[in-house]
Amino acid sequence: MQIFEVTPIGTVHNDRSDVQHTDHWGAVRSTITVDERFGESCLQGLEGFSHVEVLFVFDQFPDSGDYREPRPYRGRSDLPPVGVFAGRGPRRPNRIGVTCCALESVHGRNLTVVGLDAVSGTPVLDLKPTMAEFVPANVTQPDWVSEMMSEYFQP
Repeated sequence: MQIFEVTPIGTVHNDRSDVQHTDHWGAVRSTITVDERFGESCLQGLEGFSHVEVLFVFDQFPDSGDYREPRPYRGRSDLPPVGVFAGRGPRRPNRIGVTCCALESVHGRNLTVVGLDAVSGTPVLDLKPTMAEFVPANVTQPDWVSEMMSEYFQP
């Protein structure tokens, strides 16, 4: 099996520091500072997009190690057990997160977004503009997911 090494391209800065506080991300404003090695124009052109996909590492969340057995989603006994690849939380083999965020502003190497569910200090692996052609039209999911996520992005 191949091993890949990645170097973060930037860091998240916001008012959230508790990795256990996992709801109410909708109004969270974050600034992603891109590393200076990319230059002051690295975000040029991104301001024309309404959203950006942020790939990041759940580096501050403890690694659980064993991913073979399904577990109740988010540790909640009222939710069905799911396999590791049927969820989006931090309990992941490579601890990679991805969130589509509203883009608020671009200033040099600083990108301000709203709705990023990553705590301050989180390393960012990559940024990709959200393009309508890549957004699926008819997404379906179990009803329990919609109920559980009802508070996730609320202010």
